[in-house]
Amino acid sequence: MTTELQAVIWDFGGVFTTSPFEAFTRYEERNGLPKDFVRSVNAVNIQENAWAKLERSEVTADEFDALFRDESRALGHEVPGKDILGLLSGDVRPAVVEALKICKQHVKVGCITNNAPVGKGAGMSSDEKKAAQVSEIMKQFDHVIESSKLGIRKPDPRIYALMCEALDVDPARCVYLDDLGINLKPARAMGMHTIKVLNEAQLLQDLRSATSFEGI
Repeated sequence: MTTELQAVIWDFGGVFTTSPFEAFTRYEERNGLPKDFVRSVNAVNIQENAWAKLERSEVTADEFDALFRDESRALGHEVPGKDILGLLSGDVRPAVVEALKICKQHVKVGCITNNAPVGKGAGMSSDEKKAAQVSEIMKQFDHVIESSKLGIRKPDPRIYALMCEALDVDPARCVYLDDLGINLKPARAMGMHTIKVLNEAQLLQDLRSATSFEGI
């Protein structure tokens, strides 16, 4: 970055944890579904589908189960929504957690996560150990925005503006990381330096390049 950095803002799932997309792929293979079928269901009517409504806390887990069944059936394969909810919490990436701690030594850090009111805490895990790990990570941030609590989800531009306001930072002096390109676009339009997370090694390399912080 050419200007002095003020904040590093993070997505959570697929960044601090392994991607749920990996779990989706394994589920599809086990159940004889076409590759990327789950993602294709979520890509239809992206602002008002079952997934979007769940992440804004507009439906319960049971309602999501039924809605997702209907949406997937319409695309040729009925998939219970509850099966998908069980795939959301990945494994924590310790090296990324350490990178967060290094960033926190230099600048403000925030987290914007699209999540759902299921499982335990922001990471949506039903596993006590994973939930505890996520809780410890969340304590590192100066500010956290959860879609399920706010009722707004990425890529709504308002959610990024609210984070910058809460941190009192200039978007043009922020780095934002997310594993979904659609969620990076509004941040980039505001002037943020964006990093699309493909894997852990690439994340760390790109973050090191963007921040010049030693130790990442």
